[in-house]
Amino acid sequence: MNFIADKSFDRSFVFSKGEYDNCTFENCDFTGNDFGNSTFTDCTFTDCNFSLVKVSKASLRDVTFKDCKLLGFRFDQCNQMLFAAEFENCQLDLASFFQLKLRKQRFKGCSMREVDFSETDLAQAVFEDCDLQNAIFDNTILEKADFRRAQNFTIDPETNYIRGAKFALAGTRGLLDKYGLEIEDF
Repeated sequence: MNFIADKSFDRSFVFSKGEYDNCTFENCDFTGNDFGNSTFTDCTFTDCNFSLVKVSKASLRDVTFKDCKLLGFRFDQCNQMLFAAEFENCQLDLASFFQLKLRKQRFKGCSMREVDFSETDLAQAVFEDCDLQNAIFDNTILEKADFRRAQNFTIDPETNYIRGAKFALAGTRGLLDKYGLEIEDF
């Protein structure tokens, strides 16, 4: 497998499997590529499209995604060893983080509609200006997670661990949805 370090790539880049270290990718279209068994360490992706990408056993270590389209991305199929990623202004709709350990994970300005967080450890995670409409939280660890600036989430306190989690008053509706209560602003 190729080892590529300290390189910058743009839209003309044609992906090949390998180990990428300290690389930047801008405006790359990875649609349909197979990232399986590739490794990305200390890499930054900006304005990249990851539609229909296969990621079986790909390694993401200290990777940053900015303004990227990651619709349906299966993070749960990536190598979980040393998994670490940052997300800023990304489209993560329909992505899966099933059973990942994402302690202290920060999501900023992301669309995360219908994301699967089932059985995920999100202790101390921060959701800043994120849309979590129809996101799935089931047996999820949300201890001390910060939802104060998140919108449209629904979390069942009976099936998730939420001790110490932070919510804005307006967001508490998402904790009570299952009870069918009518909550009105005065």
